[in-house]
Amino acid sequence: MIKRMFSVTAHWDDEGKVFYSESDIMGLHIEAKTIDEFESIMMEVAPGLVIANHVSKAELATAAPEDLIPAILWQRPTDKAA
Repeated sequence: MIKRMFSVTAHWDDEGKVFYSESDIMGLHIEAKTIDEFESIMMEVAPGLVIANHVSKAELATAAPEDLIPAILWQRPTDKAA
């Protein structure tokens, strides 16, 4: 069965002045100066990385399309840096 739920968390690096990602999506590494930029990058690349790195060729060939759509849990940071 295909893992359908993934999480992405943005953390603030005060020294580097960037948001960076923590995620269980293999290959997802984001650094962005604003949370809006972070979110935009995440929405653009995360679904493709899930398909590329978490779904086998056999699953791609046999799974129903709706089973290939990942759920990505994302919540904007609520601290003052966001």
